[in-house]
Amino acid sequence: MMRMEWFNVGRIVNTHGIKGEWKVFPITDFEEERFAPGVTLYLSKGSKERTPVTVSHSRRHKQHRLLTVEEISSVEEAEAWREAVLQIPETELSELEDDEFYYYEIIGCRVYAEDKTLLGEVKEVQSPGANDVWVVEAAGGGRDILVPYIDDIVKRVDIKEKTIIIHVMEGLLP
Repeated sequence: MMRMEWFNVGRIVNTHGIKGEWKVFPITDFEEERFAPGVTLYLSKGSKERTPVTVSHSRRHKQHRLLTVEEISSVEEAEAWREAVLQIPETELSELEDDEFYYYEIIGCRVYAEDKTLLGEVKEVQSPGANDVWVVEAAGGGRDILVPYIDDIVKRVDIKEKTIIIHVMEGLLP
């Protein structure tokens, strides 16, 4: 039997008001789709057990999302899920264009310079500001390489082959 993969789409950081609304920090590029009324999300608090909940109302509030679900009707019930994550199963991931990919698909890709020199392997994706930065564990040890995900540097991404070709600009390598 295949193991189902689960993906975090938000983290409950607090309650809001007295009617069981959550303040959620979104972890998705598809916020409107993920938190739309009628959508089923799964609550997880570190165990393998997941509790399904159905979104009844959602709205943006500063850098958070205020979320109401059908199954929670009081601040006490909502409080019990503080710090839980909201997840979706792999089967509910959005279809992407051919040149798009999810962060999890980038992790583990081998990174090569244009001259085919192996530079290392992507171990993390960060989103510090204007563009994502891929943290590459250097082949042969040494300091991590921080690769900004911009067209001038990232030349080709092949998810099937788990390879990335980059243009090594001056100052990119440690």
